[in-house]
Amino acid sequence: MIKLGASDLRTRAPSEKEIQNIKRNPIYIVVDNVLDTYNVGAIFRLADAVAAEKVFLCGKTETPPHTRIKKASINTTEWVQWEYAETAVSAIKNLKLKIKNLTVVAIEQDKRNVSYDRADYRFPIALVVGNETAGVSKEVLDIADQIVELPLWGVNKSLNVMVSLGIVLYEVMKEKNSVEDLPGGISQSERGNDLL
Repeated sequence: MIKLGASDLRTRAPSEKEIQNIKRNPIYIVVDNVLDTYNVGAIFRLADAVAAEKVFLCGKTETPPHTRIKKASINTTEWVQWEYAETAVSAIKNLKLKIKNLTVVAIEQDKRNVSYDRADYRFPIALVVGNETAGVSKEVLDIADQIVELPLWGVNKSLNVMVSLGIVLYEVMKEKNSVEDLPGGISQSERGNDLL
């Protein structure tokens, strides 16, 4: 892996062939009313880092093109698949209609949660993050298969949305990579045009 500087990352555009050959993982990121555009941009970078299939921007979440999203995403909005949905619930319901056995995992502090490192991450998976103040909506929590939380030992009892998502995404990838028979890692060109 070659380390590139920020200016290199912002000016380098992958070819269409490179984009088509990305081996996408069956991970869908649902962004429930996240208001900070830098968080939204960082979520695109995370989605690219783990080769997630798609990002759903829901409710009041800003969408590309937006200067701050583009800057924070370092242009990953150009090749990470994304879609806008009126609500996170509608995005999840539509995903469940199209994707068999979808597991929905909300990242939130809740009485029903389990620690992120003890959760059962099954693919295909939708990870839901919520508003910086209000969190994931109750309606989404009620339809989630699991709710995961990151333990906090200090005085502050919350983490930034993209930090929480990053930790959980890498836990999901760690689990995926430790089990050989999980689906995923199928490139778009191998799969054809059956993407959402």
